[in-house]
Amino acid sequence: MFDFDQYLGFLAFLTILTIGFWLMIFLITFVIPYWIGGALIERLKEMKAERKAKREALAQ
Repeated sequence: MFDFDQYLGFLAFLTILTIGFWLMIFLITFVIPYWIGGALIERLKEMKAERKAKREALAQ
């Protein structure tokens, strides 16, 4: 059926496939939403600071 070398190659393939699968699940469920959420929060802070700077400039 399988030689020992083929068996090791098959196990290596399954290991890499499994690691890739769980890495994609981790990225899709945690890392990417965290990245997008952080970018949105930073953008909102910048917009708030711009509005505050405009209000202060008009007040002077």
